[in-house]
Amino acid sequence: MQTAAVLLNGPGDLCVADLRLSDPGPGDIVVEIAHSAISTGTEKLFWTGEMPPFPGMGYPLVPGYEAVGEVVEAAAGTGFRTGDRVFVPGANCYQGAYGLFGGSARRLVTEAGRVARVDAGLGRDGALLALAATARHAMAGLDARLPDLVVGHGVLGRLLARLTIAAGGDAPTVWETDPVRRDGADGYEVIAPEDDPRRDYRAIYDASGAPDMLDTLIGRLARGGELVLAGFYARPLSFAFPPAFMKEARLRIAAEWTKPDLAATRALIETGALSLAGLVTHDRPAAGAAEAYRTAFGDPACLKMILDWKDMA
Repeated sequence: MQTAAVLLNGPGDLCVADLRLSDPGPGDIVVEIAHSAISTGTEKLFWTGEMPPFPGMGYPLVPGYEAVGEVVEAAAGTGFRTGDRVFVPGANCYQGAYGLFGGSARRLVTEAGRVARVDAGLGRDGALLALAATARHAMAGLDARLPDLVVGHGVLGRLLARLTIAAGGDAPTVWETDPVRRDGADGYEVIAPEDDPRRDYRAIYDASGAPDMLDTLIGRLARGGELVLAGFYARPLSFAFPPAFMKEARLRIAAEWTKPDLAATRALIETGALSLAGLVTHDRPAAGAAEAYRTAFGDPACLKMILDWKDMA
């Protein structure tokens, strides 16, 4: 089998190319992708060439770990059947290209255990399931506190705020430095950091990925407060020890989602407790992927870009 796929040949060098797929094995399914999303965190680091060394990394690579589509072939015993609507967190099934992420393709082969059924009614929003599960994972850690301050009003920051309210917590304050991104709050307030006088936050969740914010955020913690690093940071992080010492600050790093996070998040969406509405702001045909990636990484008004694969062969 062959497929059209986004191919990142090197920093800033991206096209849509035809790639050969590995043959499916006994536990694999074949999925025809309808929509895939562009990550402005990790994928942007590959685009710029700033991604630190990572297992399985290399060029050329097929990016994308947020994809939704339909099962078109399923081996016996996989638990799936033709026509099932599924979320796919990427695939490593391409000959001649790395598949560290691998979700931005018209067709892919993946282990059945990696995918999750989703409601067809979600449409393109179903591609956001992994990001929502990542937000949920950050909040479900050992002895975790719900955030009372979220830093960054991108998609991850909005999901953290929405999940806090869905969990019955008080509406968090959200910081956003870009005025363009302060719109779209749903039940919580978004302000500029300089307009916030508080220095007694019990739990601050940083969704900005900015490596130079730690001293500022530690200074806003209450004594014994927790700072959760929920973004991805390309450069080494550092902070002044004396202020953190005086605050007896806690520092926690949130990794990617796990299967229980995915299941719990899907349940929240299906019951209506968590909405994904309004998070996708841009979409483009997959054939225009090069322009779509530039927009996703360069336009602050673009929260989430979706590639539409339905017209690709």
